Amino acid sequence: CMGVTGCCVAEEERRVRANAREYNEKFQYASNCIKTSKYNIVTFLPVNLFEQFQEVANTYFLFLLILQLIPQISSLSWFTTIVPLVLVLTITAVKDATDDYFRHKSDNQVNNRQSQVLIGGVLRQEQWMNVRVGDIIKLENNQFVAADLLLLSSSEPHGLCYIETAELDGETNMKVRQAIPVTAELGDTSKLARFDGEVICEPPNNKLDKFGGTLYWKENKYPLSNQNMLLRGCVLRNTEWCFGLVIFAGPDTKLMQNSGRTKFKRTSIDRLMNTLVLWIFGFLVCMGVILAIGNAIWEHEVGICFQIYLPWDEGVHSAFFSGFLSFWSYIIILNTVVPISLYVSVEVIRLGHSYFINWDKKMYCAKRQTPAEARTTTLNEELGQVEYIFSDKTGTLTQNIMVFSKCSVNGHSYGERQLPEPVNFSFNPLADPRFQFWDPSLLEAVKLGDLHVHEFFRLLSLCHTVMSEEKSEGELLYKAQSPDEGALVTAARNFGFVFRSRTPKTITVHELGQAITYQLLAILDFNNIRKRMSVIVRSPEGKIRLYCKGADTILLERLHPVNQDLTSITTDHLNEYAGEGLRTLVLAYKDLEESYYKDWSERLHRAGSAPEAREDHLARLYDEVEHDMMLLGATAIEDKLQQGVPETIAILTLANIKIWVLTGDKQETAVNIGYSCKMLTDDMTEVFVVTGHTVLEVREELRKAREKMMDASRSVCNGFSYQEKLPSKLTSVLEAIAGEYALVINGHSLAHALEADMEVEFLETACACKAVICCRVTPLQKAQVVELVKKYKKAVTLAIGDGANDVSMIKTAHIGVGISGQEGIQAVLASDYSFSQFKFLQRLLLVHGRWSYLRMCKFLCYFFYKNFAFTMVHFWFGFFCGFSAQTVYDQYFITLYNIVYTSLPVLAMGVFDQDVPEQRSMEYPKLYEPGQLNLLFNKREFFICIAQGIYTSVLMFFIPYGVFADATRDDGAQLADYQSFAVTVATSLVIVVSVQIGLDTGFWTAINHFFIWGSLAAYFAILFTMHSDGLFRVFPNQFRFVGNAQNTLAQPTVWLTIALTTVVCIMPVVAFRFLKLDLKPELSDTVRQKTQHRCMRRAGHVGSRRSGYAFSHQEGFGELIMSGKNMRLSSLALSSFAPRPSTSWIETLRKKKGCEGSSVGSPSGAASKTLKV
Repeated sequence: CMGVTGCCVAEEERRVRANAREYNEKFQYASNCIKTSKYNIVTFLPVNLFEQFQEVANTYFLFLLILQLIPQISSLSWFTTIVPLVLVLTITAVKDATDDYFRHKSDNQVNNRQSQVLIGGVLRQEQWMNVRVGDIIKLENNQFVAADLLLLSSSEPHGLCYIETAELDGETNMKVRQAIPVTAELGDTSKLARFDGEVICEPPNNKLDKFGGTLYWKENKYPLSNQNMLLRGCVLRNTEWCFGLVIFAGPDTKLMQNSGRTKFKRTSIDRLMNTLVLWIFGFLVCMGVILAIGNAIWEHEVGICFQIYLPWDEGVHSAFFSGFLSFWSYIIILNTVVPISLYVSVEVIRLGHSYFINWDKKMYCAKRQTPAEARTTTLNEELGQVEYIFSDKTGTLTQNIMVFSKCSVNGHSYGERQLPEPVNFSFNPLADPRFQFWDPSLLEAVKLGDLHVHEFFRLLSLCHTVMSEEKSEGELLYKAQSPDEGALVTAARNFGFVFRSRTPKTITVHELGQAITYQLLAILDFNNIRKRMSVIVRSPEGKIRLYCKGADTILLERLHPVNQDLTSITTDHLNEYAGEGLRTLVLAYKDLEESYYKDWSERLHRAGSAPEAREDHLARLYDEVEHDMMLLGATAIEDKLQQGVPETIAILTLANIKIWVLTGDKQETAVNIGYSCKMLTDDMTEVFVVTGHTVLEVREELRKAREKMMDASRSVCNGFSYQEKLPSKLTSVLEAIAGEYALVINGHSLAHALEADMEVEFLETACACKAVICCRVTPLQKAQVVELVKKYKKAVTLAIGDGANDVSMIKTAHIGVGISGQEGIQAVLASDYSFSQFKFLQRLLLVHGRWSYLRMCKFLCYFFYKNFAFTMVHFWFGFFCGFSAQTVYDQYFITLYNIVYTSLPVLAMGVFDQDVPEQRSMEYPKLYEPGQLNLLFNKREFFICIAQGIYTSVLMFFIPYGVFADATRDDGAQLADYQSFAVTVATSLVIVVSVQIGLDTGFWTAINHFFIWGSLAAYFAILFTMHSDGLFRVFPNQFRFVGNAQNTLAQPTVWLTIALTTVVCIMPVVAFRFLKLDLKPELSDTVRQKTQHRCMRRAGHVGSRRSGYAFSHQEGFGELIMSGKNMRLSSLALSSFAPRPSTSWIETLRKKKGCEGSSVGSPSGAASKTLKV
């Protein structure tokens, strides 16, 4: 089964001849067998191990294992490294094998599907994998399309067939495809068996919406387009059968060409960990060098005197070479400062956090039966560090459920009058009962025979690509490619112009009860560049007319000059509608002369057959005919805000997250939505609007905006002046401006602003604003804006959208979130996280994101602490054992320390810990700021952790060493033997790190208790077992010290030593935390204390519970949201705290960073208005 195309040279064009396997095989096209799996039984082990050892950590531990196999330098048994290494490799291999097994299973299921292939004039059942390019295959209703096919014929009239493309683009509405007329007559197998046409077309590519080719048959050539193609992954619907010619198979199909891997994303903690591991390795080498030098000096000065009974190993002839070997021995011993279990534990914790997101019932949408889904497990902690959110508008902030709200026809605006009852459409038996309109004057105009209104709705009933399905007499179901089209056609239906059915060449409309069939001459389809669509129809009277609808910016330029007065009135209506947040379209028509249309149609046919630049030729012809049109009017569709959007934006703003809206809608609509969802408010200092059409105009508008902001910020940051030239890490005093500003910029202006010489000026201006709205932007521009912020701002970005036009933005941002909405599932498939409503973003970030960041930081701090405390004991011991690379602990303890004794408690903390309950995380958004400032785990915190670990190791070694120097047993014998010392130090270590994890745990569950106490119990059980008589009898060479643990731990002196070590190690930590909590508490400490006081008051109050609402809400919160005033950063979070002079430490740090040129600044206006606490 070929996974890739067999051709060695990239295809320039594809030639396919029907029913000619031998001819097609000489091109070595790929078979229809797909292979998404990576391994087979033979290649699994070598390939998987090769992949795993590309990880630096695994290679590092393999290197250590090789060192341990060299007898001259091996200070530890090889199994101390091979056991954890094999465990990690095995777990990863099992995971990879399981994933690949399911890929194999899926591949086999698909490859073994049955298909009817025409071979030798007879239809035979063949597996999909045996289908070849050039075969003719038969599909039946509800079957999946096996390969990319050229539709030849079907059971429907005119060679039509209907398909569903959900697997390709997520859209569940039916689409129509049509065979070219010359092959549509090939309905039986005998004719198809004689078909020997040859197709010359484009090579395999990933463009789902484009196809260009030509069919050569019987000395004629016929142009082919995407409308003639059935793509693999589609499902045949409402069509009894069809035949198709295989053009692309297997990996060459557009479905497989689009299955490229998403760019791998890494978190900032991952990148920091890689740096820290390198530092630790450098520290390890330094310790090895120090101990190696010590060994060389000791052997030269002291060891030389003991050569008689302590001779050097064979091959060692000098103190220098002894030191060299000692270096490698200590590298082996001290390697546990970077344990391999660290990487496994991190992945387990992330997996746990992902499941918490998937299981969260508060992020489940019952209406759509859609849960939240973490589609990646590698980014969870970065959800707690987001500073910039880039959001689509339609379908993300709004519902993308369109309602026909208002319209303008011939200068008259309808929809302004609002009656208490909706308009009665009972006169129309085909009306949609769900449609509601509240202005009866429009219906009256229809009934009175207003010709302009009739033409208006006639256009809406004809100019579209909607498919109609009539389940029973009069029960119509419209399947539209966009909600806008569905709303417009439904409006025309209710007002008496009912789109009933279509064929490739006709459209049937019931106009006020009378069935009229129009001849469909051409469809000039919509695309993102044209921003309009047109149809050319011939009425029953023979009149040819072009109907066009599109964006006002495009259509108003294409009207006949005679429309000037009407255009002025309609433009006023458009501005009024857009000001209300409605989505607008302009409608126009044009009568065509028969002779002109005939000439234009011939040129269109030639352009469609052009071998090169076909799209350009067609675009020029479309542009030619869509000029000098007559204005009919405009439509206004309402797209309502999703539930909870204003509250979510207000709370995320409180968490110092900046929200940018990137939308393809017009400026007025986007701005109005901005006010509706409280991004823009009336009390903002100023809203800057950038609409320049040239580079100079845009630069000037941005400069004026900066000057106005600078005038308000002259005294900020000790009078630092604006820096014209900025380094790659953007710095500016504008980050600390006084006042609140917003920026609105149009797509054509944004194109100039994103140019290399202006992008920094644009970004600086935008980042100084509280809200940014980019209108009329293309999908590429969305991604460019995100990339710009990533490039210059040291901040985590999140992009959220629901449509295919948001995919590039979602993939570009650090974190991509897909809304499973009305525009298919392409955004979801490209995303890292998905859910069904924008309001869930608040919980994803403030609860799951913040907790994930907190847990990961606490986990890493503790992990590095416990391993430095464990490993550095060997370093101190080296000064007392002649630097001989002797270990303090038993080798089994070294092996099991990270795997058994200390792994589960820290995992439990990393998975379950909380600092404050989830309700408080939502109530106090300011709790989110430590993640943005990266305060909980950074280089400073790392050095504090290893300093605590080194301090612990010093006490862990020297206290027992000092005690054992003079201690005796109960019977008077000397206590200080090597094994007793090892047991004492190991026991002290396990107890100290267990107490420390208890202090670090902020949220206790039964699992935490079980793992901590269970780990201690496991330690003592294994310790006593290894020193037992029974194990000695089975393995006398491995477990020689029978009864040592029992004898040692029976001595009161040992337990007093362990207790003293524990107290001295832990008490400074307890004292420091107590003083910090009392003198300089963090916000989470204050919130937690407040929560505990509330719980105590609740517990003590036995009376009425009617006032319980007051305990969980802050005064003024509802008023602030309803008033439209965005809340200051700390007004909500700190409004009811008792006065404490130190709780604004984050604000102090933020202001300090702002003045120093940090990328994370805070408006000084907000700072000055912060409540003093």
